[in-house]
Amino acid sequence: MKITDVQAHLLAIPLDGKEFPASWAWGSFNQIIVVIKTNEGITGYGEAFGYGVPQATVSVINQVLKPILIGADPTSIASLQEQMYRQTHLFGRYGITTFAISGVDIALWDIAGKCAGLPLYRLFGGAGVKKIPAYASLSRYGDLAQLRKAALHAKKAGYAMIKLHQLDVESVRTVRKAVGEGIGLTVDVNCAWTPERALAMTRQFSPYNLQWLEEPVWPPEDFKSLARLGQLSGLPLAAGENACTVFQFHEMLKAGAAIYIQPSVVKVGGASEWRKVAALAEAYNVRIAPHSPYFGPGLLATAHLIASCPCAESLEHLYFQLKAGVFTERLKFERGYFILPQGPGIGLDIDWKIMKRYSLTP
Repeated sequence: MKITDVQAHLLAIPLDGKEFPASWAWGSFNQIIVVIKTNEGITGYGEAFGYGVPQATVSVINQVLKPILIGADPTSIASLQEQMYRQTHLFGRYGITTFAISGVDIALWDIAGKCAGLPLYRLFGGAGVKKIPAYASLSRYGDLAQLRKAALHAKKAGYAMIKLHQLDVESVRTVRKAVGEGIGLTVDVNCAWTPERALAMTRQFSPYNLQWLEEPVWPPEDFKSLARLGQLSGLPLAAGENACTVFQFHEMLKAGAAIYIQPSVVKVGGASEWRKVAALAEAYNVRIAPHSPYFGPGLLATAHLIASCPCAESLEHLYFQLKAGVFTERLKFERGYFILPQGPGIGLDIDWKIMKRYSLTP
């Protein structure tokens, strides 16, 4: 089998706020869908990260990685990943080049699963499962009434945990009061604070029983400050959505920077690198709470990885609706669980009518 084509497609799908209010910093939701075709008619689908800079990631895939891949055996995943890393390291080991490699790697594993006739979680050695736990990850709100409405919607839908992206104590207080003590609550502040400010905020958050505080310190690679914050505050910390490759996670874990580590399959280096991080998490006896606020193959790949990894926590469900989904079937979330597709590879097929309708790719 040989690869005959590699293409990254950029989509922009508007939000649908009929059920509850939601917002997104970039307006429409961008998705980069990676499509790899073979001479035996098997096509693999992946997803690459590109919030804010999607055209750059698309360019790396279509202009830099494609020539490396054309004519290669798509099942030689480890070899191809090594080639992609080595031939792009001049442009930077982390960031956009690794985002691009991530999308390609997911598509290659989709092909591998289809060749084997197995869903990815079975190919990775997971036991047969029908569903995995999920939690509702709310977007950032500027209006407390809208935030409260979204949180209550998630509780009514059956989610046992809710993530906020708020920066203030009043928002956390409002949601805790609205949903009660029986719902797990986490807060992701996206690297907003200095270490000193972060410590002060952990003390203000302490009455609201957070399961974890996510990415409290700028810059995100200041693992020493994260470790010190965890020791002084006593609050469980989560970090890692901005880390690329197993090497950055190794530094994080050596520093004792987080209780929960958060590899993102569309940023870390794909499913191949995610699994290396999982092996490291087991060695350091920490939990994985994957970063996965996506709606395409990246979300499905994350779900399969969770289903095959004993140290992984629940699936992050970015909690708003899009006007359309990229698959021929809807993603199924039921009473706080994600229903895992059982088809080969990532488990679902791409809807090309939706791809064409919302495409920004010439």
